[in-house]
Amino acid sequence: MRWQLPTKDLDAAAVRAVASELSIHAVAAEILVRRGHDTPALAAAFLGGDLRDLPDPSLLMGMDAAVERLSRAIRGRERIVAYGDYDVDGVSSIALLVRFVRVIGGTIDSYIPNRMTEGYGLNRTAVETLAGQGVKLLVTLDCGVTQVAEVERAAQLGMDVVVVDHHQVSPELPRAVAILNPQQPGCAFPHRSLCAAGVTFFLLAGLRRKLRAEGFFENRPEPRLRDDLDLVALATIADVVPLTGVNRLLVREGLKDLARGARPGIRALKAVAELSPGGELTCGQVAFRLGPRLNAAGRMDDAGRSLALLLAETDSEAAPLAQALDRANRERQDVEARILDQALRALEAEALDSAVLLASDQWHPGVVGIVASRLVERTGRPSFVLAIDGDEAKGSGRSIPGFNLHQALVSQAALLTRYGGHAAAAGVTLQTANIAALRAALCASVREKLQPEELGPRCRVDACLSPEVVDERLANDLARLQPFGAGNPEPVFALFGMRGEGRVLPSKRKIGEAHLKLRVALGQGAIDGIGFGMGSELATLGAPFDAAFHLELDEWQGRQRLQLRLKALRAAA
Repeated sequence: MRWQLPTKDLDAAAVRAVASELSIHAVAAEILVRRGHDTPALAAAFLGGDLRDLPDPSLLMGMDAAVERLSRAIRGRERIVAYGDYDVDGVSSIALLVRFVRVIGGTIDSYIPNRMTEGYGLNRTAVETLAGQGVKLLVTLDCGVTQVAEVERAAQLGMDVVVVDHHQVSPELPRAVAILNPQQPGCAFPHRSLCAAGVTFFLLAGLRRKLRAEGFFENRPEPRLRDDLDLVALATIADVVPLTGVNRLLVREGLKDLARGARPGIRALKAVAELSPGGELTCGQVAFRLGPRLNAAGRMDDAGRSLALLLAETDSEAAPLAQALDRANRERQDVEARILDQALRALEAEALDSAVLLASDQWHPGVVGIVASRLVERTGRPSFVLAIDGDEAKGSGRSIPGFNLHQALVSQAALLTRYGGHAAAAGVTLQTANIAALRAALCASVREKLQPEELGPRCRVDACLSPEVVDERLANDLARLQPFGAGNPEPVFALFGMRGEGRVLPSKRKIGEAHLKLRVALGQGAIDGIGFGMGSELATLGAPFDAAFHLELDEWQGRQRLQLRLKALRAAA
């Protein structure tokens, strides 16, 4: 693994100004400046802000038409169906819309396509079935912006469609009543990287405002959207969109609600994930403990259980649903481990090119996206993993910084039956006969866009520290930069020429994986470190070593202590 150390071209005066004006540790100020918040005003704006600073919903193109059609459907007691994707973002978006409409007395049902039999997005059979059942308004959530033919079929059958999506748009847009997607050309919304649940949240804000202006709430309760930010945060984190701007505000406030666990489904989900009922939650815990369990149902079988959990109104209703999701997640982990092992063996048998594309008729289509992410971590290359079913293959890809996966697929559209996604992640369907051609095209595209040194696993270090600055004040000031995630990653630090001793701890969750427990000499004292899955690095500690790590305050039995959460170790130069 290559270590990528920070460049030295840092404005020291800007760091001093941010540290002084905000009374923040100089190292935390350095992180802010390196990330573009290089004046006290910009840094304060990034760290501060509240929900009153959210943009006007009407800035989203299509908002007026969308709320007008929804308002008419609610007042006329028309049957509405929320049609969403089977991942956390889609399911959370459905839950947001369904809960809002039902609270105000509207008629709404939900539809989630089956990943195995229907695949991603709006499909013609579902459209025809719903139209035959008398549905007058279909709201697509986290899908629909590329499904021109399916939306056209709905119109032919007398069913209006409102598209709520956030994926990259194609040159031809569907003939919907309204399209809400900040990615569409001409949209004035100031933040283009919302997930679908974020777009849905603003849709509901716009709808509530219209209904309020029409006097709709004079004799009925008005929904409190603030109470639904837990779902918005859950989806935003799970969908790995940048945690900057509007997303940062939504997630910061939503994490508080997730921590409180006011929603029965969230309480039950935290219980099976072994998270404290009322303790603080980090983005990492949401991303790796809650999100995978909600995703597991849609990956392995039926995402309807995830939606039922989020809409559950009592603990007794929620508990068995959460337990079922936990079992599905364990099954998903087993299947993922098997496919990853096979994929890594396949990579060992061939020369590693500039991109990875693997396919098999033995692989579960619900897990290939996760395996693609694991391959990116191992290889540092854009990676696709496909599940073959006869003449057709379906799968998912994940990318690396500097390579736009969606743009690469647009240029190879002739090879694909369907595709969609964004710069960092995408899904494809294609004829099995085209797999080799797609692999060659992707490899050529990566070679064109990236230099060889940009490929391969890397450990990106944000700041190099001297031992004397590693203290609790720094850890506390770094916490002010949270929430961490895509677009605002948790800072990685490096210490050089360290000495310490360690031991291996067996993993409680994964067979064959071991963790490294470390004690590092630091000035006149020592500090603990933990390296999850890094048990094989124990031999590195026999001589001076460099450590890359996150700095955190770990809580144990009511006491906090400083800890290094290791990312990488290497022998000191």
